[in-house]
Amino acid sequence: MPSLFIDGEWVSPASGATSNVVNPADATVVAAVDVADDADVQRAISAARRAFDATDWPRSPASERIALLNRTADLLERDRDRIARAETINTGKALRESCYDVDDVIKVFRYYAGLADKDASRIVAAAGADVVSRIVYEPVGVCGLIGPWNYPLLQMSWKVAPALAAGNTTVLKPASVTPLTTIILAELLDEAGTPPGVVNLVLGPGGRVGEALAASRDVDLVSLTGGLEAGRRILVAAAGNVKRVALELGGKSPNIVFADADFAAALDHALTGAFVHSGQVCSAGCRLIVEDSIHDRFVEELGRRADRIRLGHGLDPATETGALISADHRDKVERYIRLGVEQGARLVAGGGRPAEPELQAGFFVRPTVFADCRPEMAIIREEVFGPVVTVERFTTEDEAIRLGNDTTYGLSGAVWTSDAGRAQRVAGRLRHGTVWINDYNVYMAQAEWGGFKQSGIGRELGPGGLDEYREAKHIYENTAPAPGGWFEG
Repeated sequence: MPSLFIDGEWVSPASGATSNVVNPADATVVAAVDVADDADVQRAISAARRAFDATDWPRSPASERIALLNRTADLLERDRDRIARAETINTGKALRESCYDVDDVIKVFRYYAGLADKDASRIVAAAGADVVSRIVYEPVGVCGLIGPWNYPLLQMSWKVAPALAAGNTTVLKPASVTPLTTIILAELLDEAGTPPGVVNLVLGPGGRVGEALAASRDVDLVSLTGGLEAGRRILVAAAGNVKRVALELGGKSPNIVFADADFAAALDHALTGAFVHSGQVCSAGCRLIVEDSIHDRFVEELGRRADRIRLGHGLDPATETGALISADHRDKVERYIRLGVEQGARLVAGGGRPAEPELQAGFFVRPTVFADCRPEMAIIREEVFGPVVTVERFTTEDEAIRLGNDTTYGLSGAVWTSDAGRAQRVAGRLRHGTVWINDYNVYMAQAEWGGFKQSGIGRELGPGGLDEYREAKHIYENTAPAPGGWFEG
């Protein structure tokens, strides 16, 4: 079956080019998908442009968009198990995590269905009884939506649901290594009755296909979730027509543990925050910052429990965390582990590949814990994006905050303490887009998500996530016009 969706039809590229999709757990090829050529990308953009400029979709009643989003959510519920299995086979993550992801995608579509008819306009107070002044919100236009490989379906839903709720048209571009569930999403959006040209899907490498979306003068907004370097390239490409840009570019998230915290809870969430999806999470709690008086005990228990984490195939119910996305990415993570050792960090757990024979074909690395880490180390400064957690130590509250903010990123962080006042002080001073208190990696459709500093531009989720896809227009009406008399002649 063709895997490009352009102007309401499934098509193949004229070049006939395809790309293999690989299961990271065993390196087997699970599918071959089409790769869009430059003409396909332009056809998708043109279809979205026509649907925005020449159809009634942007001005469709909110009730129609609400119905479309709710029908899509219904179809996602119907196909939940099939979608979760595809996500696991494509990303390597544990099936239970993929099921949670699909459930969250359903919540996102229903949330924006509920928001689509809210706050459509507001009246602005104006001098004079003869003036009616109001702000209305309109769709931005054609939106290029570029997804990541770690949460391909979930993070695409964070873009496409608010984009459609606002009345935009879209071109979806999933990561080239994880396209399967975005293809399914396009199928379901088509089945739900999305008009031709409103949703288009192109596949291929980000350096060509994604940047073509960003560079096109027919695209009004581009949204990317990905790495910092990819974000920089998108910004440069988008400058041609000064289009709107939304970026979520990852993080180096501090997880601060005070001595008065619930030790068992903080430890358990430290493991979850660092090693779910083998640490391939933009908000992973990869930097533990632990108070001196509990540091040694915390590190010992962290290492002991990390060594017990069960790696495996995502479809195996016993698997707690899965493989890395590719052999190249595993090589990158292993380079950082070697660098950590070379720069003097103490390896407490992991640090290598698993020994089990059944895991040798996959792209696995054992959960890895480093202690005695210093702020200048590469494993502290740079995003490893793998199952690696570092531990730093602190004595005072100010020192913990300073360490937590000592990063070029600012996506998320956490503080663990039983002192409510301290919790609020630290949360208030951390320069990160989300701060959890006595919890980790909780997000919800109704709360904005995004980062400070080099973690990106703009917000997804919540009302702010809808605003990214809307333009505010001021309409000022004088109901009793008369000459102003400024010039006498």
